Amino acid sequence: MPDDRLIVAMDVPNVIMGMDLAEKLGDSVSFYKIGLGMLTGGGLALANELKQEFGKRIFLDMKFFDIGATVEAAVRGVAQYDLDFLTVHGDPHVVRAAREGAGGSDMKILAVTILTSLDRADLDASCIKPGDIADLVQERAGIALSNGADGVIASPQEAALIRALPEAEGKLIVTPGVRPAGAALGDQKRVMTPADAIANGADHVVVGRPIWQAQNPAAVARDIIAEMNSAKSIH
Repeated sequence: MPDDRLIVAMDVPNVIMGMDLAEKLGDSVSFYKIGLGMLTGGGLALANELKQEFGKRIFLDMKFFDIGATVEAAVRGVAQYDLDFLTVHGDPHVVRAAREGAGGSDMKILAVTILTSLDRADLDASCIKPGDIADLVQERAGIALSNGADGVIASPQEAALIRALPEAEGKLIVTPGVRPAGAALGDQKRVMTPADAIANGADHVVVGRPIWQAQNPAAVARDIIAEMNSAKSIH
């Protein structure tokens, strides 16, 4: 049984390449993330096929942000696909609307705190209030969880801070910005290895390029799972 703590980010341009990657990974991976970049390339159709035909778990990474009524309608539409995770921005009105839209479905609403590609200079340029990024992430996570989010997306470097929140009890922490030891950082600025992310309180790690750009994606996926299993000794 593959370890569903590993979520593979299917950041490829279209359905054909997505299915090719899924075939290469086979039984080594059970959970896929399909994001906004794939949406116009048939992302929803691919999500549905991987879920219904192949029994995979699906994380739809749409990062919805809009007025409440629009978010609620969008989430209600997505909920009919029986997918597993959906991201929205962690602003209170967005989270509450998404929770309403998800209704009684099993789909988990995950709130984005601060994108892992951003640093303090980026936040200043966007007029985000002063403060250390880790503190802001923890604050936004607590607000999102108290407004009904099932979990949060956050850098692995902040996972321990979030896990320590009273509001985080029984909630999910999903960490992008994870790179296996020795892998290129790409555009991620706040990164950590899979083992460290799990040790810091993450429930799932999201890995994209180091897997789908590899000559043998399945072997890399298996190595990451083995690396995550080594985190047990850190606790």
